Amino acid sequence: MSLDLWRRSAVDLARGIREREHSVVEAVESVLHRIELLNPRLNAVTFDCSEDARDAAAAADGAVARGDALGPLHGVPVTIKENVDQKGKPTPNGIPAFADLIAPDDAPVVTNLKRAGAIIVGRTNTPELSMRATTDNPLRGRTLNPWDDEASPGGSSGGAGVAAAAGFGPIHHGNDIGGSLRFPSFACGVMTLKPTQGRVPAYNPSATAERGMLAQLMSVQGAICREVADLRLATAVMAQADSRDPWWVPAPFDGWPDSEPAKVAVARETYGYPMHSEIADAVDRAAALLEAGGYLVDEVATPSMLEPAKGWFDVATYEIKATLGPIARQVGSETLQHIFDWYYSLGNMVDADGYREGIAARTAMTRDWSVFLQQYPLVLSPFLMRPNFPWNYDAQNEESAHDVFTAAIYSVGVNYLGLPAGVMPMGQAAGLPAGVQIIGRRYREDLILDAMAVIESQMDRPAEQLWTRL
Repeated sequence: MSLDLWRRSAVDLARGIREREHSVVEAVESVLHRIELLNPRLNAVTFDCSEDARDAAAAADGAVARGDALGPLHGVPVTIKENVDQKGKPTPNGIPAFADLIAPDDAPVVTNLKRAGAIIVGRTNTPELSMRATTDNPLRGRTLNPWDDEASPGGSSGGAGVAAAAGFGPIHHGNDIGGSLRFPSFACGVMTLKPTQGRVPAYNPSATAERGMLAQLMSVQGAICREVADLRLATAVMAQADSRDPWWVPAPFDGWPDSEPAKVAVARETYGYPMHSEIADAVDRAAALLEAGGYLVDEVATPSMLEPAKGWFDVATYEIKATLGPIARQVGSETLQHIFDWYYSLGNMVDADGYREGIAARTAMTRDWSVFLQQYPLVLSPFLMRPNFPWNYDAQNEESAHDVFTAAIYSVGVNYLGLPAGVMPMGQAAGLPAGVQIIGRRYREDLILDAMAVIESQMDRPAEQLWTRL
C-alpha cells in the first residue's frame, strides 16, 4: 500500500493516518521515494529535508499511537519554497551570494503548517529574487516542466508547481506578487489560489529590511495542489493568525451567509493582446461547466483590468527598482539584470510624485472592482492569454519579456488590486497544459474554491495523465 501513497490527496492521507489505515512513515517514505526517483531530472526540490522528515514521521506515528489530538494535516508531506524562512535551513532565493543565509526562525506559513501536523520533505526552487515567470538560477539550476523539457515550468514558484504535478506530495507552498503561484499552476496542469492580501500572514525572520508598500499590498503566500479540497485545507491552515504580521486580517474562511446562487461574469476583453483561440475555448468550456453546475453566468463588461496592470507596470516597477534593483545589480546574474531592465521598460515608470499618486489611484481601481464584485461575486477570465512559453523566453530579448507580461494582464492586474484569484487546469493550448482564472471578492476565497470544485468535478485531473508518461 505504501508504494502508491504519493498519489493520494492531503485530505485522504490525513484521514488514513487518523484511522490507522497507513502510517505517517509509510506516507512520507512513499513521497521521498517518488522524489528520489524523479527529482534528479526535474530539479523541483532543491534542498533535501528527508532526514528531518523521517524523524518527524516517526514522532508523528508516536502521537497517533498515544491517541494524541491530531492536527488537520497530521503526517501530510509538504514542501516549502526557498524564498521563505524555515528555521535552520538556507533561504537563498536563487542567489549564490545568499547560499549560506540560514533562517533564525520559521516564517508564519511554516509555523502554521507544522502546527497542523504537516511534515516538510524538501524546499523547492525559485528564480533569482523570485522575480521571473520561469524557474532557473545560477545557484540551484533550472527546473524542468514535466510535460515538456523545453517549456517553462512557470515562476517564480516553479519548483512548487512541478513538485505538485510530479507527485512529490499533495501540498506545495509558494507565493505570488505578479503571478508566481498562478504561472506554475497554468504551466504544469495543477491548481492554486492566490489569497486576498492579509489573508495569510507573511514575515521572513531573516529579512534585514521591511518590504516596500506595494510589495506588502501585492504579495501573498499560498499553496499549489492537485485537488481543490487540498487547496482549501492548505489555505485555511496557512491563514491562521501570526502576530508578526500586523496586516493579517481575522476574516472568516468558511461559513459566510450566502443564500442566492452565485453569479459569474465572464471577462473576454483582451486589451489588444491577440488571445490564442485555445485559451478562449478554455474560458468557454469553464463557463459552460459553471452554468451546468448551477451558476448564473453572464457575458458582461467588467471594470478595466488594463488600468491596474498598468499600475503594476508603471508604479510597482518604480518600487521594485528602488528596493530590489540594487540587489539585482550587486549579486544577481547578468541575465537577471537584463530582465530587470526590461521590467522597467514595460510601461511608463513613474517618479516619486507618480508613485504617491499611483498608490492613491489604486484605491479607486480597487473600489470599482469591489462594487462590481458585489453584483457578480466571481469573474471568470483567462490567466495567460497565450500558450505556455519556452523556459528561457523571458531572457531572450526585451520583446519576449514584455510579451509574457502583456499576455498576463489578468495576472498582474489582480495583484495590483489585492483581489483573490484561483487558477485551475482547463485542457491544453498548443499541446501544453493551460488553465483559466476565477477572480473573487476580497476575503471570499471560499466562493472561488467552490466554483473551482464544480469545474473539477466534471473534468479529469491532468496530473494523473502525466504520471503515465513519467
